[in-house]
Amino acid sequence: MPARDSILDLKKRIGESIIGQQTVIDRLLVALLADGHVLMEGLPGLAKTRTIKSLAKNLESEFRRIQFTPDLLPADITGSETYVEKGGQGTFDFQPGPVFGNLILADEINRAPAKAQAALLEAMEERQVTVSGKTHPLSAMFLVLATQNPIEQEGTYPLPEAQTDRFLMKVILGYGTDDEERQVLRLVRGEEAAAKEKPKEREKLPGQVVMDARTEVHGTFVSEAVEKYIVSLIAATRRPGDFSPDLKKWIQIGASPRGTLALDRCSRAYAWLQGRDHVTPDDVRAIMPDCLRHRLILNYEAAADQITPDHVIAEIIKQVAVS
Repeated sequence: MPARDSILDLKKRIGESIIGQQTVIDRLLVALLADGHVLMEGLPGLAKTRTIKSLAKNLESEFRRIQFTPDLLPADITGSETYVEKGGQGTFDFQPGPVFGNLILADEINRAPAKAQAALLEAMEERQVTVSGKTHPLSAMFLVLATQNPIEQEGTYPLPEAQTDRFLMKVILGYGTDDEERQVLRLVRGEEAAAKEKPKEREKLPGQVVMDARTEVHGTFVSEAVEKYIVSLIAATRRPGDFSPDLKKWIQIGASPRGTLALDRCSRAYAWLQGRDHVTPDDVRAIMPDCLRHRLILNYEAAADQITPDHVIAEIIKQVAVS
């Protein structure tokens, strides 16, 4: 089966157990194909954990969950060396932590202090862990899905801008429609009934499918015009006064070069999922809010006007033309 057909089959399988969050599923697959990580923000109960569990259930992979708490230590994430006595001689053996998996759920990442957050973020950036002077590489297929609650801020440690910048995308979850809520009720009832019977094991998609798909995504063509469009969109966040008085009034600090790279990588993955071998400006616009909303720092005037990063991105899309 071609790689794209396999990924679309994976998308269909995840959609069977996730109702009303189709955009979240799409963005999770884009991140998987673009070899990046996702920061997911939403109220409790919106299927953040369920989504990545469903992905792990249908894909050959090792799923690990890290529950971030105020007393979490870096060694609880990366692992540590333990003293083991063998044949009268003592040696130190490395015991890998939960970060040594393929799909990592960092639940409520803003609940842990900065040192614990940094341990995970270093692994995300370097794709390796160093303990006691020894470097241990992580798996080639390594996806971190971090979640955070946007309204409960007491007892939390918000991620600094330099650390949120390491996430390829930030996805915002909202409530579904009333009809989707009824579908959720029926889905859960069906799962409760099925739990009483012996579950049928479903063959998982091989992990190699993801690696093959990444190779094809890498070959997706980006024209010079689209490259210039991507750079112009990023430039509008850095030199807002050149594009609009409102943008100049709202933006304090624009997107970093990681934002440019994220737009390029995610646009290619998004276009590939749509069945195209080239990127269009529409692909860039479709993925832009998820790639840039956590990379913009707005000033007090934007806060006073209740302007969000998504409002700013929408204005940038209106002001920047395809050359």
